[in-house]
Amino acid sequence: MVTIKDDINYFLNRKAINIDIGFRCSLECPKCQRQSQHRNFGQKVPGYDLTMDEILKLANFYRSFVFCGQLSDPIHHPQFAKILRILRLKDVDCQIHNASSHKPEKHFIECFKANPKARWVFGIDGMPKDSHRYRINQDGEKLFRMMLEAKKILKKPPVWQYIVFSYNEDSIDAAKSLADKHGLPIMVVQSSRWKGDDDYFKPKKESLNAF
Repeated sequence: MVTIKDDINYFLNRKAINIDIGFRCSLECPKCQRQSQHRNFGQKVPGYDLTMDEILKLANFYRSFVFCGQLSDPIHHPQFAKILRILRLKDVDCQIHNASSHKPEKHFIECFKANPKARWVFGIDGMPKDSHRYRINQDGEKLFRMMLEAKKILKKPPVWQYIVFSYNEDSIDAAKSLADKHGLPIMVVQSSRWKGDDDYFKPKKESLNAF
């Protein structure tokens, strides 16, 4: 039987952290908290860039970092490559979830080389040419190229994350074929962030809805 004390001890002693290290993202995904809780109301997205001292303190305790931002994309932290190097030198596992394409290609390459052991997950929802329909401002074709560049450098192949929407529900097989052609794992994700059956983004096929 699991008690409240057990839960508290697990929370206090866990060695993995899911973290926002900044507050920036160039995308305007309609269902993101950036939009639904802040920008739709004319508010600035709260937060700041974590300092290197803060990163070091966290890296001295946690053995696994997941950069899966709820309010930001980690690629926009001005010292992200340095953070990845620190984690590599400290032998800390890390996983990066990236959807923003608005950094120079050389910056992506620098980050890949900074920590080749990192696992990258690229959010490209649909065929690359169509992903901007939800990931507003995303250059999906550029991000796909970055995923292919990452595959040349990283020890583990990057993962293509594909959230199913109405505009891409019929492209899943084509995406799987493209991923297979390039030796990329693809993760098809069913969302539940719908505002009802008339939600424009909700897939028409019931089997493609999480709830």
